[in-house]
Amino acid sequence: MFYLTKDMTTFMKRILFLAICGLLALNGVAQQQLGQRPRVTSPVINADGTVTFNFYDPSAQQVSVSGDFSEIRSERLRMTKQENGVWTATTKPLNPELYSYSISVDGQRFIDPANSYVNRDISTLSNIFIVTKETGDKGHLYSVNDVRHGTLSRVWYDSPTLGQQRRMTVYLPAAYDGKKSFPVMYLLHGHGGDETAWGDLGRASQIMDNLIAEGKCVPMIVVMPNGNPTCNAAPGWWHEGMYTPDGNAFNQRGAKATMEESFMDIVNFVDSHYKTIRKREARAVTGLSMGGGHTFGISCLYPEVFDYYGLQSAAGRVRRNDAKFDAQMAKLFASKPKLFWIAIGKDDFLMQMNTELREYLDAHQYPYEYYENDGGHIWRNWRIYLTMFAQKIFK
Repeated sequence: MFYLTKDMTTFMKRILFLAICGLLALNGVAQQQLGQRPRVTSPVINADGTVTFNFYDPSAQQVSVSGDFSEIRSERLRMTKQENGVWTATTKPLNPELYSYSISVDGQRFIDPANSYVNRDISTLSNIFIVTKETGDKGHLYSVNDVRHGTLSRVWYDSPTLGQQRRMTVYLPAAYDGKKSFPVMYLLHGHGGDETAWGDLGRASQIMDNLIAEGKCVPMIVVMPNGNPTCNAAPGWWHEGMYTPDGNAFNQRGAKATMEESFMDIVNFVDSHYKTIRKREARAVTGLSMGGGHTFGISCLYPEVFDYYGLQSAAGRVRRNDAKFDAQMAKLFASKPKLFWIAIGKDDFLMQMNTELREYLDAHQYPYEYYENDGGHIWRNWRIYLTMFAQKIFK
């Protein structure tokens, strides 16, 4: 026979309580029927750029909110309890940006039951909100605006190299009509991500819609594949079922080939199923972290297939005293790619690896562009890098 401990019972009661609160936050009629519970709206974006969080739990002893709006990631914004049982806290004025956060109730982490907008990053769920002050700022760029929208689709394709049917996300610009051909940008995720990462966390479709509408980049197809050769698709979307994602799922199985070695399966599928410009000058590849490493590997393996390369916080390691690597790099730059672009935050833990790559390129006088900004290994930077890279290509 199974018995609940006191701590387990308390925790389960709180989960039930928060679920009810979430329903009440969405249904004012139900609130009136069940009693004088206040209607909670959270977060509230104030006119001065501050953001107010509200959370209802009269039995809680300590409540706080934490997110990437804090200068120190681990810093918590303590909430104050009001007489009606609503805990509240307001940030300082925030810059235009997309932010994520969660709420801590007596040491337990929860998503905000009053906010239905949630993203998954590997196995962590967080609420999101956007601050925007004017047209053209980051918040506006990451928002869904009144412009022509492209189509975002989850697409299955066969990978003969990996011996799998695999899934990817494809963005078709609003101008795509099946008649005119378009250039293609291949956009790769990082470790722990999957084919949904750039669409959900990276706001890729919103960024592309807005840049195209403003005439800042050319209309293009964007292909976001799954970069994990031992996983066919995002968790819950292939035959392994609803396992807990941890960034290393099924790696122990090994794979028939690497992501880089199988990459032409993706290119061939895209060229055969969509109206693409099947030339080097109409192909670009870029990725973050692990995806940046994949981009670097792809540049070595297929030096004349793509004309634009973007390494974002890339895990791209220089192979010193390796004649094969030297020959690959020599062939790549002899082919004169139109862009070899490196971007990274000054606090990124992969800075040393990127520094070594730049030193190698400098020593061989290989041309490249470099961009460095504040911050570390975070989505806030990768959204910036995508925005910049998309404006540099196919012009």
